[in-house]
Amino acid sequence: MFDKLFVLSQYVTPQLAVSRVAGRLADNDRTPALKNRVIKWFIGRYGVNMNEAAEPDPTAYPSFNAFFTRALKPGLRPLAGGEETLVSPVDGAISQLGQVSGDRVFQAKGQSFSLTELLGGDPQRAEPFEEGEFSTIYLSPKDYHRIHMPMAGTLREMVYIPGKLFSVNPVTAENVPNLFARNERVACIFDTDAGPMALVLVGAMIVGSVETVWSGVVAPGNGLVTSTRYQGEQARTFARGEEMGRFRLGSTVVMVMPKGSVTWNEDQVAGKTVRMGEAFGTQA
Repeated sequence: MFDKLFVLSQYVTPQLAVSRVAGRLADNDRTPALKNRVIKWFIGRYGVNMNEAAEPDPTAYPSFNAFFTRALKPGLRPLAGGEETLVSPVDGAISQLGQVSGDRVFQAKGQSFSLTELLGGDPQRAEPFEEGEFSTIYLSPKDYHRIHMPMAGTLREMVYIPGKLFSVNPVTAENVPNLFARNERVACIFDTDAGPMALVLVGAMIVGSVETVWSGVVAPGNGLVTSTRYQGEQARTFARGEEMGRFRLGSTVVMVMPKGSVTWNEDQVAGKTVRMGEAFGTQA
């Protein structure tokens, strides 16, 4: 009953307004006493391990968002294997992984979402990934919230897609149809040795913003699907494990590859906790 009420409440909550206000408060650096109390409460409530943080003193962060997007101590997330090993892009828990079925991506029991819609509604953009390989990783509030490259790649296109801001926790994923292709998101398309790779950064309730290292804050955007292409001097190549983006409050990353381009490791299964840099798959 509680789960049903939680899901129903999200349909009537002014998601965008609540999330934007939360985002502004999380960026506030003018009330350090309040900021420190909120950060300390958050650490206790969610069990954040500050021993891993490059700056372990919670009061040293100028804002809540600076704390939330904190860096880790150097060397804590070594990259597994060699260049042929695809690594986890984030700390989190695997929601689902497997093969795309036509244009449908498995979300949870009884639910799926549209690949074309996920990538902004352009069938040509989605076509290389049909029948491909996908993985969805959920970042909880306690997790490290920087996103890194699973393999080396060159940025080809970034697409901002406006949308709702439902929670992306397991309860909502099981009950809200088309969830990840419904929420506000930023789709980043890279060219790699294994073919094109899509990393989709999905926003959620109370997520203040989504940013990339090359464009800064991308979401919230202007309310329109916006595509930016990177060619010639604008093209940027990222090394395996290099940071590519951040969530200002937690959410989900959907990773999509062409059919047969990668093989997921057998020990990577739905429900498993993963850490950035651990072996996740192998280029075919």
